[in-house]
Amino acid sequence: MAQMLAARLHVPSRTLRMEEVPRPQPGPGEVLVKVEAAGVCLSDVHLIDGTLTPLLLPGDTVTLGHEVAGTIAETGPGVTAWSPGQRVVLYAGEVRDGVTHTRGVDYDGGWAEYALSSATALTALPDSIPFEQGAIIPDAVSTPWGAITDTGAVRPGEAAGVWGAGGLGVHAVQLLRAVGACPVVAVDPNPVARERALAAGADLALDPADPELPQAVAAATGGAGLAVAFDFAGMPPVREQAVSVLAPKGRLVLVGLTDKPLTLTDGTRFSYLQQRVLGHYGSDMPVALPQLLRLVQGGRLDFSGSISGVLPLADAAEAVARLESKEGNPVRLILRP
Repeated sequence: MAQMLAARLHVPSRTLRMEEVPRPQPGPGEVLVKVEAAGVCLSDVHLIDGTLTPLLLPGDTVTLGHEVAGTIAETGPGVTAWSPGQRVVLYAGEVRDGVTHTRGVDYDGGWAEYALSSATALTALPDSIPFEQGAIIPDAVSTPWGAITDTGAVRPGEAAGVWGAGGLGVHAVQLLRAVGACPVVAVDPNPVARERALAAGADLALDPADPELPQAVAAATGGAGLAVAFDFAGMPPVREQAVSVLAPKGRLVLVGLTDKPLTLTDGTRFSYLQQRVLGHYGSDMPVALPQLLRLVQGGRLDFSGSISGVLPLADAAEAVARLESKEGNPVRLILRP
């Protein structure tokens, strides 16, 4: 049986190992994809450091990687919609038995030379979009897109704030501008991230430690406050600060994942102002991916600046370390088999 290289996480010990494993064979309704690019996400870091734990993984080891682009290598029995050589982007998850399973978390992902996918869990990647950019769209772009367009339901002219201008947050800034949010306020303790947010289209970039932050938000919004605030950091202090500058009936959308409790210092004020807290996870892939690919192909969005580096698959551990330490302040690092 043919072998391939894969970056495998042993969940009980949180050990990431490069292993030679059998190359999978596509079964009925499946395709085998030759991986050309796979994104390294902070969620991967959290899986390795133990902050996140797979809930639906049948065994104790999984190939990481939920941001994947490549070409069809083989098709399984009954697959007629795809043929070898086609360029594709894989969904970051699949619905199995009525439950959403996340690629690279609940089943093997794309930090490998080849990856399996259901024939219905991928979409065509236009020739004009490089694999590296296509790979990051299923999470780094589509997750904030879903948070903005679906969960947050941002309307043109609404004031929006983004806490955490990292791999997802910086894309949220770009996408908020694209849908007409105004003003767009970015909040991040890292001055490099603040500059990056301004370059992506933020009208204002603030340090959360600035005691004048509430006044700055009030001035930018004409005293109204933010109609919607997005927490991409997943930290309790961020949520408290975001709520403090929300407008009446404002929405706080929780995108950053954390195992910490959700608290509200002044519940009476929150209720009186009829504000809302909304949880968000992922996106509606069959809708979001084609939408975003059309916007990129049509020149409305450009994610070329989001690719901070490309490393060989064998250097997966180095990529994780660089992202965890924020070496070079990367937006997205890419693994290439």
